[in-house]
Amino acid sequence: MQNQSANKTIQSDGEQAILEAAEILFAQKGFDSVSMSAIAGLANTSKPNIYHHFKNKNDLYLAVMKTAVRRSSALLDAVEDAPGTFSQRLTGFSTGQLKNILGHKRSTQLILRETLTEDSQQGQEITRLVMGEVFSRLVEMVHQGQLDKEFRDDIDPTLAAFMIISANMFFFQASPIMQHIPEAEFIDDASTYSQGVMDVLINGMLRRGDS
Repeated sequence: MQNQSANKTIQSDGEQAILEAAEILFAQKGFDSVSMSAIAGLANTSKPNIYHHFKNKNDLYLAVMKTAVRRSSALLDAVEDAPGTFSQRLTGFSTGQLKNILGHKRSTQLILRETLTEDSQQGQEITRLVMGEVFSRLVEMVHQGQLDKEFRDDIDPTLAAFMIISANMFFFQASPIMQHIPEAEFIDDASTYSQGVMDVLINGMLRRGDS
């Protein structure tokens, strides 16, 4: 069962404006350097109204992150219900997830900042959200592919899921550098990159029939 808090729908335009303003400022300055007054000013609202929707700044910060988790959860909902093989579903998730990452760069930057910061309380909570709402479901999809005899029994589903997500995050982080590598023709086409990565991950590099 999916976590209800991660699938909470935004109830008002005012709450959406607060979340968008918070995302912009947190991405620009980091959690500690952003005041609730600054968020209120950018959202064209008052501090009391922010506290009406969110208990405190940390609660607001996590709400921004949960928005990104909801997008991934919705994508998993779609691919889990889609026809086709598990390979096709995983490839569909990888391609859609990379589009989400590139289409919502501010929230992606925030997640990376917190998860890569040592001893970050917010980062630890975000990691639990991602693990609970997205990562464990992706692991289960790989496991179901094993039960269906589509994938090898000896692979680690957790490692496979980690490789899918990390490949997309690497594209996001390294794309400015890869722009200067002539051989990286896939840099201007995220779908080609994602599908190519999944082809290598699922089918391997060995020629068919080779041992």
